Amino acid sequence: MGENESTAYIATARSFAAKVADCADQIDADRRVSAEMGAELADAGFFRLLVPRSLGGAELDPPAFFEIVRIFAGADASAAWCISQNNIFATDSARLPVETGKKLWADQRVIITNGPPAPGTQATPVDDGYRLSGHWNFSSGSSISTWLAAKSPGEGVSGEPRMFLVPKVDARMIDSWQVNGLRGTASFSFEVDDVFVPASHTYLESDAAHEAGPIYVIPKIPLFATGFGTISLALARACLDDAIELAGRKTQQSVASAMRDRSTVHRQIGEAEARLRSANAYLRSAMSALWRAACKRGAVSTEERIEVRMASTNAIRQGTAVVDSAYDLFGSDAIFKRNLIQRRFQDVHTIQQQVQGRRTNFETAGRFFLGLEPGGPL
Repeated sequence: MGENESTAYIATARSFAAKVADCADQIDADRRVSAEMGAELADAGFFRLLVPRSLGGAELDPPAFFEIVRIFAGADASAAWCISQNNIFATDSARLPVETGKKLWADQRVIITNGPPAPGTQATPVDDGYRLSGHWNFSSGSSISTWLAAKSPGEGVSGEPRMFLVPKVDARMIDSWQVNGLRGTASFSFEVDDVFVPASHTYLESDAAHEAGPIYVIPKIPLFATGFGTISLALARACLDDAIELAGRKTQQSVASAMRDRSTVHRQIGEAEARLRSANAYLRSAMSALWRAACKRGAVSTEERIEVRMASTNAIRQGTAVVDSAYDLFGSDAIFKRNLIQRRFQDVHTIQQQVQGRRTNFETAGRFFLGLEPGGPL
């Protein structure tokens, strides 16, 4: 993807983000991105940003893609989450049988969501395919998706899970997403009961990509992690900007001086800026290094993946700390829904609770630096 094309997508993202911002309250209230908004985003290509050009995708480079995620996150974290998750999963289109990929992505509005399997999920081999039954959770963007990617338990000696693509109409969607943060992601559960899935609609995540693009040598985990971190930092930036604007005009009850004249506020804002800027620089640097390696060597090392793991977990946790600091500056005003900081506070804490935000990710890095097997997902 040329620089001019990337710039055009980024400019269009800014325009669409303004529309999303206008709909943010409705997305939160409905707990989903509307079908109309999903169709508009799909028509503009925002769910095929990482799909190979051979299949009609944009095949953006990661730095440009994550800039688009950042732009949408400033408007609404749930919409940005769906764009990040659904696009990153779509990199698997490079592993699908070629003819299946062509048929799937011939539909401009195809959106694929996925989820981990619950115990009891079964995939039974039959002639020309499998019979699939089971339950899957955390399927972000399910309200606007058209296909579901259902991961099975491991098979064979290696115990590697197989991925199955199922039309959403063949599944039963379950509204299990009763949450306070990232409400609009519609991360529902789904079930299928003895559905036939042709072999042409299945693949292993370890299957070699049939595309030569460097993005397809990067595992999905560091891409997902960077998306989580990017959204967290965008939320932190928005909250801190609002807190700085508030401090310039507000006084606090039982405090004589204005907020902008108090040394404690000066220090709080200065420390938050340092946290945010350093976390942002580290995340960008780690992802850029991973991308350069993919372009130059056609492969990424464990150390480069560890770096992204550390940078993304740090971004999530530092972003949360900045939001907490901004929330504190807002005082009692922060608890009211009329202030976006309330929703952003819930959103960033929901992100921190995900696996990408866990402190144990630093243990994975620590084992690596001690010369041990990292052990965690990379």
